[in-house]
Amino acid sequence: MKKALVMLATAVSMGGAFAQTTAPAAAPDTTASASAAKAGHERNVEDRIAYLHSQLKITPAQETQWKAFADVMRSNGETMGRLFEQRKAATNVSALDDMKQYATIAQAHADGMKKLVDAFDPLYSSLSPEQKKLADATFHQGGPEGHHRGHHGKGKGGKPAAAASDATVKP
Repeated sequence: MKKALVMLATAVSMGGAFAQTTAPAAAPDTTASASAAKAGHERNVEDRIAYLHSQLKITPAQETQWKAFADVMRSNGETMGRLFEQRKAATNVSALDDMKQYATIAQAHADGMKKLVDAFDPLYSSLSPEQKKLADATFHQGGPEGHHRGHHGKGKGGKPAAAASDATVKP
């Protein structure tokens, strides 16, 4: 479980920035690009939520806990996406400002992880032993956002990480 929580922490981090009082003016093509990136990011979060729902075999009785967990994933994704876009838009930042941006990213990540763990706890408690085994293996390979430790999306033998897991579940 400890490894799963570490992976959850790693997975939420997607980028971010230090909030600025004035935003640089964006060119029209930059705005379109940002909208496309936001839509792609939201689609990725929704795809991961759907994947986890299926992978963990969420039952109708677990939907309330699942919804709370999925809503936190969406909220975290929105926050990190917004911070990422702010960081991307920041130009000519000093080394100090860059470090401040990174500190803001790290804090948002930590805050988001706390919320995600708090939402996952009742869901995990409601899972059957089989589902817990699936969750342990899934989160061991990659957190809820889909990042895979050193596997670049592949597990042993080039198979998708979730399918290639041979992790033993430890309490």
